[in-house]
Amino acid sequence: MADKVSPEERSRIMGKIRAQSKLENRLSIELWKRGIRFRKNTRSLFGTPDISIKKYKIVIFVDSCFWHVCPVHGNRPKSNQEFWDKKLLRNQERDKEVTKYYLEKGWHIKRIWEHEIKKDINQVVDDLVDFINKVRLSETNNSSIDKDNMFQYDSTKEDISMLAAEESNGKRYGH
Repeated sequence: MADKVSPEERSRIMGKIRAQSKLENRLSIELWKRGIRFRKNTRSLFGTPDISIKKYKIVIFVDSCFWHVCPVHGNRPKSNQEFWDKKLLRNQERDKEVTKYYLEKGWHIKRIWEHEIKKDINQVVDDLVDFINKVRLSETNNSSIDKDNMFQYDSTKEDISMLAAEESNGKRYGH
């Protein structure tokens, strides 16, 4: 069936959709309970981070295993594979661009797979609170965090095998 609106109008309509996953909401509630104050889906920041704390230059992304091609749980649709391969590859490229952007600007970035939240939300929240508090402490002391010790994750093709190995140990963030 043909679309009854123009491509421009469809784009405008779809652009107004502001979906938030239940996992993101659960994570947000738990962080709020622990006294962490933040903004959700900050459109003024590049890549629209799921959680951001501008004061401390912190951005957090919750990556869906399907849309961001989790090396452990991501699956490839069987129909229309050419479309999906292109779409999912572009999502991965965008993730790399966003991560690179924030690292170059001196921000602290954390990426979390949805399956980590499903497996143990309390551990994810503990890790995030620890990450945020370390950044706050370093910013308060006017000292910079060593780039090798920033608790950030950059998903690159080269990291996939290492990531799978770390996933089996329950780690993802280069602690």
